[in-house]
Amino acid sequence: MKELKELKLELTRFMMAYKFALDEMNTKINILKDEFNYIHEYNPIEHVSSRLKSPKSLLEKVHRKGYDYTLTSIKENIRDIAGVRITCSFLSDIYKIADMIAKQKDVHVVEFKDYIKDPKPNGYQSLHLILQIPIFMSDREELPFVEVQIRTIAMDFWASVEHKIYYKYNKEVPSSMVEELKEAAIMASNLDQKMERLHNEIVEIKQANETKEEEELLVQIQNGSWNIPLLENLFPKKGLE
Repeated sequence: MKELKELKLELTRFMMAYKFALDEMNTKINILKDEFNYIHEYNPIEHVSSRLKSPKSLLEKVHRKGYDYTLTSIKENIRDIAGVRITCSFLSDIYKIADMIAKQKDVHVVEFKDYIKDPKPNGYQSLHLILQIPIFMSDREELPFVEVQIRTIAMDFWASVEHKIYYKYNKEVPSSMVEELKEAAIMASNLDQKMERLHNEIVEIKQANETKEEEELLVQIQNGSWNIPLLENLFPKKGLE
């Protein structure tokens, strides 16, 4: 009975470390998102979701991969127990976010897989990061792995539909449908590239307008035609009662 209680306690603490790592990662992402929004007046993150593998799903993967049923083996070999998915509008946002996360002092990038520049054979595209996040427990420091997937809305839509199709057909999808999925992945990629071009054009127009306004303001200052209004003029005047 004592051994069972100790095992239960270790399992609980094992899973808690991954939950705390997810909480830490979500906090970091929210801070970066808000900071970017304040500085650039633009939010590169459309949506963030996170998940913790269930014990059943975890054990199924251990069995499927042929790993030992020990916490040490699971901790070392299963690196997607905790997962975060970040959805962006534009391709460039993916690499900006990945760079901001990687520059966090207490985040260690263990693995970097770019399935955007080198898509999977089925057409899947996404940027995958395997990170280690330090978690300070009451009597120890844990370094659980967290998998972060960063993709565009188009990539996320394709991946979601592809997963549902394979689940419905129990992974026995007709070859014709496999080819159509690949074609759809190419179409999604083309859409991302077109939206990226439009995004860059808008940024250039905005920067040009800001430069013009700054130049006009500078001319006004040099000509002495630019005045700072008195403080009382900034507030509406109220009638005397």
